[in-house]
Amino acid sequence: MPPEPIPLLRVAGTHREVGRQIGTARAEALRAAVAFPETSIPSGRSRREQLALAERYLEATADAYPWYVEELEGAAQGAGVDPVALFACATEEIWYEPRSLSGRCSDLVAVPPATEGDRILVAHNNDVSRAYQDALVAIEWSVPGDPVVLTIGDGIFISVGWNSSGLSLTGNELAPNDERVGVPREITVRAMLRERSIDAMVREALRQDRASCYNHVLVSCRGEVVDVEGSATDAALLGVDERGTLVHTNHYVCERMLRYEGDPDYALRSARRYRRARELLDAQAQGTITAARLREMLADHEGAPDSLCRHPERWGDPSDGATAFWCVADMTELRITYGRGNPCDSVAQEYRFAPAPATRA
Repeated sequence: MPPEPIPLLRVAGTHREVGRQIGTARAEALRAAVAFPETSIPSGRSRREQLALAERYLEATADAYPWYVEELEGAAQGAGVDPVALFACATEEIWYEPRSLSGRCSDLVAVPPATEGDRILVAHNNDVSRAYQDALVAIEWSVPGDPVVLTIGDGIFISVGWNSSGLSLTGNELAPNDERVGVPREITVRAMLRERSIDAMVREALRQDRASCYNHVLVSCRGEVVDVEGSATDAALLGVDERGTLVHTNHYVCERMLRYEGDPDYALRSARRYRRARELLDAQAQGTITAARLREMLADHEGAPDSLCRHPERWGDPSDGATAFWCVADMTELRITYGRGNPCDSVAQEYRFAPAPATRA
């Protein structure tokens, strides 16, 4: 049986109010998260020391994004939890040592001339744990002065998102070896989704006070595509190839960024997915790629266990990353199709934004 659909939570109001609504709706999950045991903390730190470390990142975040602190405090109030502990849960940079990947994802982009009908298409598999899969929630954010935003995550983390200005943010986790205290990369994602242009999203991704960086795949409904392959201190920008396609998985591919690879063993496994996705896109005739065909690519099992559609309980270590959800965005229509679990066996759900104004910034 396919897993149950992902619930959609609609929140509206000020930053503090939407935070409180999320905290109230997700109270059980947030309370469980902040009750993390000391055995889960790396480097032998105590819980008190872990929270003290999180506060250093929170100070940087409060300077950069005071509105985010309002959302954080609202969520903590709604769930009845300590805001510092909740912030610690969203600060990935303090939860591993040595550096290793916990999230593994695959991104495929196709724009004209690759697509049928000149569509602008983005496909993403999110590979984490089955526990994360069970906790998934889609959230529609309506904050006055901001674009309407749709995110998929667990109420603490935002894995992917889109907004009514016609912008898409997907991507994949890297293992940069230059991380530092600063604004956590997860918090930057929330800020990027408030923007109204690709250029503004890139500026947020590469702000000077960032703690680290994901590989961000940014696409607009006008066909702009920028892949931000970043670390804490450096970055390279990629675009689509001459065919109108782009692939990225969980390793650095730009020559400039190779020196920042902090998990070279997993980079070899990530490269297998990268090559397979590249093969699938390159095999398509120009002008033929559709949203349905991209979902078929996401469901590909070639090269298992390091396949695009990941089933570790069948082919590998059950603790390894599984495909927790998938999505295909038709940015031409601002239509997002997504589903919980593996794309080969999942109930497809759909979300549509109202058409974006032609004169947006």
